[in-house]
Amino acid sequence: MYAYIKGVLVQKEAMLAVIEANGIAYEIRTPLNVTSNLSVNQPCKLFTYLSIREDAHTLFGFLDIEDKKLFLHLISVSGVGPSTALMTLSSLTSNELREAIAREDVRTIQSVKGIGAKTAQMIIVELKDKIRKENLQSGEIKESVMNEYISASVVQEAVNGLFALGITKLAAEKTVQAVVKKYGHNLTVEQIIRYALKTG
Repeated sequence: MYAYIKGVLVQKEAMLAVIEANGIAYEIRTPLNVTSNLSVNQPCKLFTYLSIREDAHTLFGFLDIEDKKLFLHLISVSGVGPSTALMTLSSLTSNELREAIAREDVRTIQSVKGIGAKTAQMIIVELKDKIRKENLQSGEIKESVMNEYISASVVQEAVNGLFALGITKLAAEKTVQAVVKKYGHNLTVEQIIRYALKTG
């Protein structure tokens, strides 16, 4: 229904962007990498997919068309819904996921929280031929690395991001603390959540 939404970013969280366009503010759920690449009060454009269910209409947004295409590939797989697809694209970069599917790397896909061996195998079986035909470089994401010590706001954003994915607040707080302790303080929100999803 909506190919993309172009406007001004008025609010962002770890996995949520609010874009105002023509006087309407759209609340858009995003993979982890998206909001780290956007700035509040700056113009932005997200390629969108509208998920319609009986209990909710939810917009999902992506930085480029290739990421959206990968999301659509994922939700076409039996047993993989939008939330699972979003978590997958938050745990693995587009290139990591494409390469894992092409190499039939069940272990990497199964490292995503909530994906078991059966679902990982199903993703590979149903998508490997499509992915192998596509240009693996089209979905490349450049990850930013912060050199400053971690701040309380970064920790809170990471906790909020995990909570939005269905993890209890207490568990999210403990996991974030464990990640920071293990991997150090020079982490972005995206990196903290990615590590948390892999080790949770």
